[in-house]
Amino acid sequence: MKHIQTLGQLKAAGYQTKSIKDELRDNLRTKIKAGVPIFEGVHGFEHTVVPELERAILSRHNINLLGLRGQAKTRLARKMIELLDEYIPVVAGSEINDDPFQPISRYAQQLIAEKGEETPIEWLHRSERFAEKLATPDVTVADLIGDVDPIKAANLKLSYADDRVIHFGMIPRANRCIFVINELPDLQARIQVALFNILQEGDIQIRGFKVRLPLDMQFVFTANPEDYTNRGSIVTPLKDRIGSQILTHYPESLAIARTITEQEAKLNAEQTEAVYVPSIAKDLLEQIGFEARESEFIDAKSGVSARMSITAYENLISTAERRALQNGNDTTTVRLSDFMGIIPAITGKVELVYEGEQEGAAVVANHLITAAVRSFFPAYFPKIEKLERDPTVGPYAKLLEWFFTETGFELLDDATDVAYQQQLDAIPPLTELIEKYQPGFPQRDTYFLKELLLWGLVEFNKLSKDRMGEGFQFKDMYSNYIDKLK
Repeated sequence: MKHIQTLGQLKAAGYQTKSIKDELRDNLRTKIKAGVPIFEGVHGFEHTVVPELERAILSRHNINLLGLRGQAKTRLARKMIELLDEYIPVVAGSEINDDPFQPISRYAQQLIAEKGEETPIEWLHRSERFAEKLATPDVTVADLIGDVDPIKAANLKLSYADDRVIHFGMIPRANRCIFVINELPDLQARIQVALFNILQEGDIQIRGFKVRLPLDMQFVFTANPEDYTNRGSIVTPLKDRIGSQILTHYPESLAIARTITEQEAKLNAEQTEAVYVPSIAKDLLEQIGFEARESEFIDAKSGVSARMSITAYENLISTAERRALQNGNDTTTVRLSDFMGIIPAITGKVELVYEGEQEGAAVVANHLITAAVRSFFPAYFPKIEKLERDPTVGPYAKLLEWFFTETGFELLDDATDVAYQQQLDAIPPLTELIEKYQPGFPQRDTYFLKELLLWGLVEFNKLSKDRMGEGFQFKDMYSNYIDKLK
């Protein structure tokens, strides 16, 4: 259809115009019938959010996506572009994407009246039919809807009584487009009121001009439930005009969380080739996010964004990469001690409650890492009962005895891979426990598992762990107690 350049040619081709809501609906129906994935790249919503969003589109509703930060609300809105027709015709030169068959601006109406069948046509690609505005307290009605432009009035030698002096705002300019307002509650109440008629009747008023513009738009709003009490609220009449409110959520399993992190992490080929990440390390990283959402030190109402896991994964890779560069190695493997490098990615992504502020952000981040280790440990090794105190019995007796007879064991952060492996191999009971309880574990990942075993015994009060300047020192609990007395 792109070869069509005039209104007459468009009519001759039999082009049928449709509203954007019908356009989205028809294309969604086609994809559902064909069994084509609708919102690819958005994971964990297949049986919850996506069906509700599809029902809203089929109902031709304006939509409000309600959820905590980092729940892919904006990503969902942007994905709706894929349900638009590839191209639509617009009157050439129109500021508000006038439909050649239903022009609504004075410019388009006059052009068609003047040129008739020869009215020039342009084609608008669906990638250009998405507009987005972050709601901030400084947003004005003029920004969204429009205002009188004195410069235009002067250049055209028009009085302010002439509607040609109007400068259209973002919403009219997004006619026949998807328009997203992010963080809607941050928009001042008086600005929200200005949206009433646009959503329902299509009327807008600009500086006394009552301009009848039946805008053809798909509105998508996003909001955080916390905003309703912290910074503002969505005024009731506006909520009443939004057809569907859809609740989003965080990933419900480690597998889904891993898929999101691996998809979104910004890694280049050098990092991917140089740093091997054991599967268990990826799961442990995601567990930290789950621990954060349950932590008593973190504000649950604020949420813990999926971006925390993504940036933590990037930091984890970089920590291992830095060590390899220092040691002159081309490749390396992520270690559990490398998780100390993700603390900066955690501290900037969580909102602490009073108790968390008292502990300090870095301490809370460290606590989340150790809590994840504690949660993971029973999945790989025999569970340690809370009242189990006798170190001479049980599956870990040999390992604890080894630490009792040794003066201590140190794992340095920047040790070469060979030195790191030799240090862990120097503890025979570690290897025995791996062979007994995880005989089929991938050989390449066993050293990470050995380290997990040591950290887990610390969490269950079987060993002690002290942070040194350049690494960790593991000791028998009894000898550590004696050292403290000294």
